Amino acid sequence: MTGRADRYHGGPMPEHAACLNCDAPFGDPRPRYCPACGQEVRLRPPTMHEFAQQFAGSYIAAEGALWRSLKLLLFKPGQLTREYLEGRRRRYVLPLRLYLTISLIALLALRMGAHVQFREGGSGGRPLTAQEMATHMHDFAVLDLGPARAGLRDGRYFCEHLPGWLCERIRGRVDVAPQDLVTELRALPDRFLAHAGGVMFVLVPAFALAMKLVYRNRRMVYTEHLVYALHLHAFWFFMLALTALPGKAMADAATLVIPVYTFLAERRVYGGRWWARLLREAAVVLAYSVVLTAALVGLGIWVFLG
Repeated sequence: MTGRADRYHGGPMPEHAACLNCDAPFGDPRPRYCPACGQEVRLRPPTMHEFAQQFAGSYIAAEGALWRSLKLLLFKPGQLTREYLEGRRRRYVLPLRLYLTISLIALLALRMGAHVQFREGGSGGRPLTAQEMATHMHDFAVLDLGPARAGLRDGRYFCEHLPGWLCERIRGRVDVAPQDLVTELRALPDRFLAHAGGVMFVLVPAFALAMKLVYRNRRMVYTEHLVYALHLHAFWFFMLALTALPGKAMADAATLVIPVYTFLAERRVYGGRWWARLLREAAVVLAYSVVLTAALVGLGIWVFLG
């Protein structure tokens, strides 16, 4: 019996009594489309013109939705969320897709520029070579969280106010040849950013839950708060990507823009008195900052020990 792979070898496709896609038999008169799966009955090789149409149509549709989404996201805080909640969705990129796209681009930009660089005499000196860096590893803090510290002091390992098991794990990573420690430190930023996206993906729903708790008097289901959280984090990641540009101007601008944008977005989505909204935002940001810091510190320790 001839297999499906042997039915067609190029050129005009012969007519068949059954669908080549799902094997459903055709009735009489012969239909234009398969009644079972919807595939065309009379098949022919695609033309270059059709390929061009498919590419142009998909690109223009996707690009149009993306630019419309970015325009609202960047210049009208909270409006993209309102558009989605009010039912105007087809003209914009879906919230989760937009968040994933922007966050992936931002993390990629940061990974391209991420590196640990030691300089002679502090931040203003010339960059040290790997060999020179190895000679400066006599005093180095791997972990510095107030009283909880671990690292090298005068070339000797120390660990203070940390669990014993963690001290031993850190010792295993630090108590090596200086050159190996330098190599390890240089690889840390890239390894950290490789996992940061997953951590943030878990924290976004937590942020949405916090918004639902502080706005529990609003008649909004959890997923509506999640849409707001996705759009807000997408903007934060966009600003984070700009900080990868050379110079401090973008980092300074992001520090100023992010809180103002967040306040305006919350006003447009949730409304209410400005002072009540400010108190709610402060409570959420404070709690979220604690959770975010703990998660990123934990990630950093895990990456270093891993």
